[in-house]
Amino acid sequence: QQQLVESGGGLVQPGGSLTLSCRASGIDLHYYTVGWFRQAPGKEREGVSCVSPSGGVSNYLDSVKGRFTISKDNDKNTAYLEMNNLEPADTAVYYCAVDSSYYCAGPLFKFKLVESAFHGWGQGTQVTVSS
Repeated sequence: QQQLVESGGGLVQPGGSLTLSCRASGIDLHYYTVGWFRQAPGKEREGVSCVSPSGGVSNYLDSVKGRFTISKDNDKNTAYLEMNNLEPADTAVYYCAVDSSYYCAGPLFKFKLVESAFHGWGQGTQVTVSS
């Protein structure tokens, strides 16, 4: 049974850092694009970042470029989202999801994640940035 479990969220001060993990079971991340999404209170869920099956291509929402880094360790079947210089606007529940055929275009392309293409949504992990 396919399952994704997010972890690593918490309360952090502005300017702080967190690293989120997305552990997969029932699927082999070698063959999947991973997307990170977030949903802030009262807002729609938005795509934050994606990484290709190999881990070699990634892209980001403009507002997190230069601060967030996505990666995946296929041998550990886990994806990560390293978040630095966090801002109050980053406060949200963060989710990971996967798809075996979604193309994560590189940074030369405008970032966009089609949420409906992804599946395996976990329960999410809360990130709160506040002083």
